[in-house]
Amino acid sequence: MDIFEKCFKYTTAKEAKESGVYPYFIPLDENEGTEVIYHGRHIIMCGSNNYLGLTTHPKVRQAAIDALNRYGTSCTGSRFLNGNLSLHEKLEAEIADWVGKEAALVFSTGMQVNLGTISALVGRGDIIILDKEDHASIVDGAFLSGGKIERYRHNDIDHLTRVLESLPEDKGKLLVVDGLFSMEGDIAPLPELIPLCKQYGVRLMVDDAHAMGVLGGGRGTAAHFGMTEDVDLIMSTFSKSFASLGGFIAGDADVVDYIKHNARSLIFSASIPPANTATALAALEVMREEPDRIARVNEIADKMRHAYNDLGFNTGTSVTPVIPIIIGDDDLTFLTWRKLFENGVFVNPVISPAVSPGRQLLRTSYMATHTDEQLDRVLETFEKVGKELGLI
Repeated sequence: MDIFEKCFKYTTAKEAKESGVYPYFIPLDENEGTEVIYHGRHIIMCGSNNYLGLTTHPKVRQAAIDALNRYGTSCTGSRFLNGNLSLHEKLEAEIADWVGKEAALVFSTGMQVNLGTISALVGRGDIIILDKEDHASIVDGAFLSGGKIERYRHNDIDHLTRVLESLPEDKGKLLVVDGLFSMEGDIAPLPELIPLCKQYGVRLMVDDAHAMGVLGGGRGTAAHFGMTEDVDLIMSTFSKSFASLGGFIAGDADVVDYIKHNARSLIFSASIPPANTATALAALEVMREEPDRIARVNEIADKMRHAYNDLGFNTGTSVTPVIPIIIGDDDLTFLTWRKLFENGVFVNPVISPAVSPGRQLLRTSYMATHTDEQLDRVLETFEKVGKELGLI
């Protein structure tokens, strides 16, 4: 059998393009934060993870330019060998201080953080416990580790308790959970998770890719609950609030040092480019200097969530700037996306397996730099399309 046979038979994307509802890989001409340009049309962006709007901040942009001029475009090697800069280590020290941990380690992407960290810590004979709505990078890291995978229903503490009760005491155990879940916008119940982890001898890693810069004064989910000391490892990316590319893991110095010398995704990948490193540093500086941005994005989230609910849309259990509009059907989700796009609003259609069957949704997300005028236009468009399609 030809291994490419599956490729030749794959027609799903082609059929969606022919029907005019293909929503992926859209080639934007320009992306200026709250608005993008597509074929000359200005479209309000409500599908970005640029929560603090820092991709267009003058200080952040200038930091990237200065680093590019000083260091060039790439380190052309892994951090393990020739690609380690003092700039990387400065960022690690600043990150560790920001999240309240002894040490941090910077990777080239957030995906690599989870692949490398989980597979370094968990091995055959160990057990990794996952929320069923955990991000794909966590799931892939778990499979890569070779450890036994246990899963519990999303934010279901009773089910998690039963899972933990069933596990042998003499096995190493790691629970990995999203702090802020990227599709539904709800938060992991750390005040309930942490006592269980302590009771059953489980280490806890929180993926704060979407919570960093948003919750806990920008310091993430553990800070949001005042439980930073009780979380063993904090992970996040630079591709959201940090307006860059890359990611980090933070925790006790000995644990971070072990990951540093055993995470294959770090050792065998080129290091994060200097411009991206400087961008993340500058973004962190802005977070310290301009806390109003963090407050603003959460104020916007509250406004939009209440407005959507008042219109009759279902926003699920969201309490953050990630606000789902739950549709519950593949075709209707894509059709609604298309109508919104044609009317100047960019959102993200999400179907299974990214969400559970019956939870198909439009993922909307917001930036501190969205204006009230833009937000009102978005709500007017949602109301128009929602009534046209019988959603409200």
